[in-house]
Amino acid sequence: MKTLLSLALLGLLSCSRGDTPAAEQTPEPAGTSLSDGELLSLVQQTTFKYFWDYAQPHSGAARERYHPANPALDAHVVTTGGSGFGLMALLAGMEGGLAPREAILTRLEQILDFFEQADRYHGAWPHWLDGQTGRVIPFSPMDNGGDLVETAFLAQGLVCIAEYFRTGTERERALSEKAETLWKGVEWDWYTQGQEVLYWHWSPEFGFAMDLPLKGYNETLIAYILAAAAPQHSISKSIYDAGWASGGQIVSPASAYGYPLGFRHVGEPANGGPLFWSHYSFLGLDPRNLSDSYGDYGAAVGNHARINYAYCLDNPGQHPGYSADCWGLTASYSPNPDGSLGYAAHSPDSDKGIIAPTAALSSLPYTPEASLKALRYFYSQRGRLLGPAGFYDAFRPGGDFWVAEAYLAIDQGPIVVMIENYRTGLFWELFMRHPDIQAGLDKLGFSYGN
Repeated sequence: MKTLLSLALLGLLSCSRGDTPAAEQTPEPAGTSLSDGELLSLVQQTTFKYFWDYAQPHSGAARERYHPANPALDAHVVTTGGSGFGLMALLAGMEGGLAPREAILTRLEQILDFFEQADRYHGAWPHWLDGQTGRVIPFSPMDNGGDLVETAFLAQGLVCIAEYFRTGTERERALSEKAETLWKGVEWDWYTQGQEVLYWHWSPEFGFAMDLPLKGYNETLIAYILAAAAPQHSISKSIYDAGWASGGQIVSPASAYGYPLGFRHVGEPANGGPLFWSHYSFLGLDPRNLSDSYGDYGAAVGNHARINYAYCLDNPGQHPGYSADCWGLTASYSPNPDGSLGYAAHSPDSDKGIIAPTAALSSLPYTPEASLKALRYFYSQRGRLLGPAGFYDAFRPGGDFWVAEAYLAIDQGPIVVMIENYRTGLFWELFMRHPDIQAGLDKLGFSYGN
């Protein structure tokens, strides 16, 4: 097992490419413990390395996965959505001085240049791209074209880039303008098929054959917000109402562990779906004080996390190791029966005894006390859980301990971003102050802000 024996060793980890390394860690003084702020900085700094030290070299974008023991595995598979999270993580690194500002700016230019030249399908990028060529890599047999949800995750990051550099130097303003052009080039309306709903996929070979409409509550809200906000190729409120909200059927009277769900989660799980449903759309979209005619999103995301925590504390499946300090169920790596790595959408209603650090850590703005407890527990297990790019993706606590000594971009990114939102609200401020985003929220009938 590749472990970190000390913070000093952690600070001396080498880079996998020739860029300036992320800032080194300061060794923890003997006999003392880290404060909450120091621990948050440490985790944000080490997790940042996923997007800085271990990015795909040619594109600068986020690899789908990184296995320290086998770094050549899928070395050139770039993830569109994870790269959107990575754009935001790089901004957090710039804010925190985790790498030189000019070096991060150069990396951002590299990434946007790559996506400008990469395959697009009516403006939408595919789920996976070859980082060497920019050509599509099929995610599944028919998923070889545009992926609107992955595109929305990338666009969320592009909006934040556009706002962050809008009034900067000439070079920074040029980057801002490119980010604007890229996200506004998505043909959101094409992905309706002329119907009152957005569809996830379109392929030049298979068309809309995958036939997956975007209906909530799940991770897809951000696609509707961006589609309504886009100055070109925009959608109407009626598409949001009939699509995401299913004509009002999204409203749910259900509660779990004393907390109202507010919204009907897809599949109607009694205790809520995997926690990423309340993370991915809300890295930039600020759920605080966000509501529409269907419900209160701030209450919904907070209660989703509280239910997840309460379920782990209750532990009806009697999984060893679950506790007030060790909790968090979301999609992550999972062990297959043959010992290989699989992937599963862990949730209270699909609980295999696997804890993913991103679940609790990315819920910090919603459940700060419980999330900080989990953070301290994960850190106490750093010899087994902490690797070269932050906490490993998932583990099974207890006597039958197992850990996935590997990483996924879509799990590492929200950790960096949500720590920043918890501490400064940076990405919520950037995204929500964009004039087109405000126009889109107004069009859809949202109330937001203070």
